[in-house]
Amino acid sequence: MTAMTTEEEKATAPAGSARRALVGRLSWGLADQAASSMSNFAVGIYVARSLGVTAFGVFSLAWVTYGVVLNVSRGLATDPLVVRFSGASDASWRGAVARSSGTALGVGATLGAVCLVAGLGVGGRLGHAFACLGVMLPGLLLQDAWRFSFFAAGNGRKAFVNDVVWGLALVPAMVVADRVDTVAAFVLAWGASATVAAGYGYFQSGIRPRVGEARGWLREQRDLGSRYLVENVSLSGASQLRAYGLGAIVGVGAVGAVRGAELLLGPFLAVLMGLSLVTVPEAARVLRRAPHRLSTFCLMLGGGQAAGALFWGGSLLLMPDRLGELMLGDVWHSASRLIVPITLGVAGAGLGTGAAAGLRALAAARRSLRCQLFASTCYVGGGLGGAAAAGTVGSAWGVAVATLSGSAVWWWQLRSALREHRHDSIPEVRTS
Repeated sequence: MTAMTTEEEKATAPAGSARRALVGRLSWGLADQAASSMSNFAVGIYVARSLGVTAFGVFSLAWVTYGVVLNVSRGLATDPLVVRFSGASDASWRGAVARSSGTALGVGATLGAVCLVAGLGVGGRLGHAFACLGVMLPGLLLQDAWRFSFFAAGNGRKAFVNDVVWGLALVPAMVVADRVDTVAAFVLAWGASATVAAGYGYFQSGIRPRVGEARGWLREQRDLGSRYLVENVSLSGASQLRAYGLGAIVGVGAVGAVRGAELLLGPFLAVLMGLSLVTVPEAARVLRRAPHRLSTFCLMLGGGQAAGALFWGGSLLLMPDRLGELMLGDVWHSASRLIVPITLGVAGAGLGTGAAAGLRALAAARRSLRCQLFASTCYVGGGLGGAAAAGTVGSAWGVAVATLSGSAVWWWQLRSALREHRHDSIPEVRTS
């Protein structure tokens, strides 16, 4: 009798052990997202209270721009890593991480230089904020790349510790920024603390990012990376277009009001932004071990997030104005009117991300790209059309309708992709 291979041992492991392992990985994922959410929430609240609604709007534009660059990095560097190297051998994983993290660092340096030059050219409060963002982008993107890498290896604990390090570094950085009291100072404090965590990630992994091998990584992963790049940039680009358009139509204060309302739903928005850290690797494992359970996994994932967002949004409606003012200062009065539509939008996005995780696990990049382009077009159209018709509140309701519509398309495409996968998995019966 021959010894069983590692894959055979996994396949014959008791169902209870597999469930405990899944719960353990998801628990670390939730813990990591909680740490990330708290950091993002604290930064937003601190800046909103310190700077007021207009300056907070400037900070929000820099934040949204970072989201675009982050999604470029994820599409080219870490999304292919998660899809193709989750649960891979240690040697294979380490080689892939060195190249993907190097790619993320290269993206940060390249686009950071663009932001720096553009910011210096624009000048003023907005230009200074963008220049500081450009300096900080390499550290911000490398920190995010380590998180993806750890979750691909099924080691969410390290990602959690890394985010805790970022949160701890934020405390003194924000105190210093508060004394300077400018948007640029807060951007520098936020990025510098992320750079500290990025440096710690190198010691956690023992892997040196290989920027020189970024071109080879992009060439190897171009079938997924190119589509994920367009998909991710359309998502964050739509958010940026909506923010810039809202500022032009209604005013920069409206951007601050929307960001303030989003901060109140921060825990769920942060989970949605970093969803692929946990769910795509787990969906890929489900697909390999029990493909018939993938649709149930995605439905439970999306439904759970949607229900959580509705519960949290409902509780915000009961928040006393005094507490809201304590959290957001002057931003509260304009943000509180947006709670209902933004809650519905987040719930719709949460439902859709369940289907998106399934499409990523199936490597159905063409289908997911079509879904994202449709959803992004609806998002921009609804957000700007609503702004033109009814100001800030109209924009929020337009985005809510667009997000719910996009979610329906995500699930329709997942259903079609699962049907194709089942058909392709059935072996042909040869007749003699």
